[in-house]
Amino acid sequence: MPTREAWQELLEQRLPPLTAFVARNRAITAFYARWYLQEPWLFKWSGMAAFASDQVGLALALAEVLQSPNDLLAKGAPSAQERSLLEVGRDLYGQLLTLALFLPVSLHDAMSRQLLLSDLELLKQGNDAIFADIGWAHAAYAQGGLREIEANVREGERESLLVGFRMIDEGAHRLAKDEGDREAVALISQGNVALLRHEQLNTLPTYFDRMSDLGRSLASVGAWMDFEGTPTSVPWFGSHAGALSLVSGGKSVTNPADRWEWIERDVLPKWAQVDGAYHEGCAMHRRLAALAAESPTALSQTAGIFRPIYRALSLK
Repeated sequence: MPTREAWQELLEQRLPPLTAFVARNRAITAFYARWYLQEPWLFKWSGMAAFASDQVGLALALAEVLQSPNDLLAKGAPSAQERSLLEVGRDLYGQLLTLALFLPVSLHDAMSRQLLLSDLELLKQGNDAIFADIGWAHAAYAQGGLREIEANVREGERESLLVGFRMIDEGAHRLAKDEGDREAVALISQGNVALLRHEQLNTLPTYFDRMSDLGRSLASVGAWMDFEGTPTSVPWFGSHAGALSLVSGGKSVTNPADRWEWIERDVLPKWAQVDGAYHEGCAMHRRLAALAAESPTALSQTAGIFRPIYRALSLK
């Protein structure tokens, strides 16, 4: 029987490296989307996780766009004895370009460094941690059933992760005997909510607690999920908390109590609506299929366009 670490390594081998922020996020999001698409009646947490991870991906793609101007600053020229005339000219161009752009790029860096190098890094780490914490369990359950979870959970996870999968498993077995068993459907939903609660209250606080005040505010403004491309299906923390609380910091999505209140009152009801109406070909199915195929967003495509342009300008 594979260990937890073996399951995690199996998934890790199919992910880009930790340094490839956007590509790795896209691959993690695709795992979540595929699990839901394969068993939408069972793996409801992974459906919600796909949309949440996709939102993190938008922030990481924005970070790549904002980070690109750093490529303009010339670095590390070889010694004069080793350079050809062409290289000397190139280095001179690079030095002039660096001088001309030093002030605006430095100002850009000063404004974005805190968000890019600290808060977004924490957001990315949290996304990785959730996948490491719960992703392996989905792969293990899909291939080996509940016994794989029971054999590999840690002591602190028995009342959350294990309980969640036991409820999901019981509901699945009851439905196999009676497709009309509504209590079984409710058990599956409750089990998935238990996984969500574990993720939100046990895994994420470590990362949210270390965010700057600016990062907390931006995370609250950007906390929304577009399940099917229509305004009525979009739970947004800002509309739940209210403009005054959002601006003043009275409520923050980085606060576990505030976040869980929003999830219970806004996210879960809207998810229940779109999940209950889910069918192949619906708007949510199309969005999840695009995520499963790792289709790039417009923002990540923009980042990909800017990087080679900046590198060409700096003659790297």
